[in-house]
Amino acid sequence: MPYDIERYLNVRSAYGASFGPEGERVSFLMDTTGTPQVWSVDGAGEWPHQRTFEDERVGFATWSPERDELVYGMDEGGNERMQFFRMSGDGSEEVALTSHPDAKHRWGGWSHDGERFAFASNRRDESVFDIYVQGRDETGDDATLVHEGDGWLSVGGWSPEDDRLLVSQAYSNYDQDLYVLDIETGDLDHLTPHEGNVRYTSASWGPNGDALYLCTDEDSDTLSLARLDIATGDMETVVDGGNWSIDGVSLDDETGRLAYSRNVDGYTELTVGELAGETAVEEFPSPDLPGGIAGGVSWGPDAERFAITATGAAVNTNAYVVETETGATERWTYAATAGIPESSFREPELVHVESFDGLEVPGFLTLPDGASEDDPVPVIVSIHGGPEAQRRPSFNPVKQYYLNRGYGYFEPNVRGSAGYGKAYSHLDDVRNRMDSVADIDACVDWLADQDAVDADRLVAMGGSYGGFMVLASLIESPERWAAGVDIVGIANFVTFLENTGEWRRELREAEYGSLDEDREFLQSISPTENVDAIGSPLFVIHGENDPRVPVGEAHQIVEGAREQGVTVRELVFEDEGHGLTKLENKVEAHTAVAEFLDEHV
Repeated sequence: MPYDIERYLNVRSAYGASFGPEGERVSFLMDTTGTPQVWSVDGAGEWPHQRTFEDERVGFATWSPERDELVYGMDEGGNERMQFFRMSGDGSEEVALTSHPDAKHRWGGWSHDGERFAFASNRRDESVFDIYVQGRDETGDDATLVHEGDGWLSVGGWSPEDDRLLVSQAYSNYDQDLYVLDIETGDLDHLTPHEGNVRYTSASWGPNGDALYLCTDEDSDTLSLARLDIATGDMETVVDGGNWSIDGVSLDDETGRLAYSRNVDGYTELTVGELAGETAVEEFPSPDLPGGIAGGVSWGPDAERFAITATGAAVNTNAYVVETETGATERWTYAATAGIPESSFREPELVHVESFDGLEVPGFLTLPDGASEDDPVPVIVSIHGGPEAQRRPSFNPVKQYYLNRGYGYFEPNVRGSAGYGKAYSHLDDVRNRMDSVADIDACVDWLADQDAVDADRLVAMGGSYGGFMVLASLIESPERWAAGVDIVGIANFVTFLENTGEWRRELREAEYGSLDEDREFLQSISPTENVDAIGSPLFVIHGENDPRVPVGEAHQIVEGAREQGVTVRELVFEDEGHGLTKLENKVEAHTAVAEFLDEHV
């Protein structure tokens, strides 16, 4: 049975679970109203209660460890300048904690006594992040600046004694450093001096505050779980990543109980256990979670259980509670599927495509019901952003909508994607940028050989960096594409780097190349420079408030394509940023895209 896009976009997601201080309830984010808001539930299957009623999206919510209150973060119009608010557990009282609407605020966690919280912000200088500590009763300008930063800093949490903060500095998505900041003295202890690109991610304090447990690819191609001794700087492997990365760890610093996830070709393998000494883990039975993708662990009191979010290609996102020692699992939220039968949601096939140089490119191919050699279908090639991201088989209502309309859906993880090791992630760096576009061309060749695919009706669709990939693919192989859909995409690397948020430029230059050294090359591969090669109909969507890829990127490519006589439609939303978050805007955009594809594909 066909359903319209509004129906699919009303398939809800419940995620970002956080246990209340007594473990009696869980808060979570859910988009029932059209934008994510804070909800809470008092038990498995109990009726949920909405706690915030804002027009704007809520980015996170986390309970105080000691009081019946939580802090949540919210930006305005997608501008990513998040502000903090403290709210009583029942939502009856609310206090604005920050009053710097032109600055970004990045949550760093509650102290264990619930008296203070930490965060990073660029309120002093837009291009760098400083570290602040603020009392729960303080508001506005009351936060204490405890460290002036000189780059992209974030706070990883409080030490067990609440006297130190874990601080991370990112130079790129594949190169970080870890520090410990003494709050009283201001001393910053550098823990991870290194050369080259090394990741030190997902760090947690150990039980005695004398070590950190983290994921790192130091001396390895994939991420392993390691213990870092704070006093000596010695790093010891706890669990080796092997062929697949351990990409996340959550550790309760009071009990030593932990959960870590291994990314196996896009699917999650979750291990739950307890530290048995400094570098050994006693494993508990694994929970039985649906869908194949899980993350976002929040420990309850004494770590006797934890909340986690689970999803899958054919399973919409919900929060579950797991008994730590036994793995017994209960579903706590029931985000609605808008009356669409879950049995109608389609699962993908994991495939590997050989590219021009022999590289194996992973991807997920999903075909609609009835696709066959006798009835081949058009296929949307959906390209992820990042580029240091990974398309994984999580629930996507837009994807299910197009499958329901008779389109196939192919999601490649071209070179440069995360999840396949350090070497794979760097294969598209700077001067190798167009090799990732060649991977798309190889995927198109592979799709053309599939009996159930109509090779004359292929659509390139992608957002952010994926939008650049769409435009570049239309330019490099114009004869292969029936249409393209560019969502908040990069059209010119030079103007993008010149105009992106000050705080992001250095991070992005590490991936794409610098304006000082690579300007000529960046200009040469920019779609605006090669727009005369585009021949396929093009749909461009953008948010007016986008701080990452400014809306001028959309205007440039639209103007250039129209001058070449290309059929172009542009849709700009004044109340959105880097992507669409509001239900009415998503309905309008995807309804228009579907009509556009029906006309041209």
